[in-house]
Amino acid sequence: QVQLVESGGGLVQAGGSLRLSCAASGRTFSAYAMGWFRQAPGKEREFVAAITWGSGFTYYADSVKGRFTISRDNAKNTEYLQMNSLKPEDTAVYYCASTSTNWVLAANMYNHWGQGTQVTVSS
Repeated sequence: QVQLVESGGGLVQAGGSLRLSCAASGRTFSAYAMGWFRQAPGKEREFVAAITWGSGFTYYADSVKGRFTISRDNAKNTEYLQMNSLKPEDTAVYYCASTSTNWVLAANMYNHWGQGTQVTVSS
């Protein structure tokens, strides 16, 4: 099992920045990649970004490219999501997740999830 704990959410004005962290513990060696997803009220959970543990290859949703940066610290088993130029439409609960597959864009391919952290962007 892999346990994931997010932190770093909060309330920020439009144009501001936040950095989310996700600390992983347990059988972390079984994970191929880590990802971030978000879910706004009344909407489906959507892919935000992902990063592979080994090569550090990154993937981004078009809606966040150029504004968000995903990174990881293998020694600390922690991934980060630096969010800049935040917009009100970025408001959502953000979840980190891990997958043992290379299907990193699909939520149903992730088998471990954190509890989520709220990000609210005011206009």
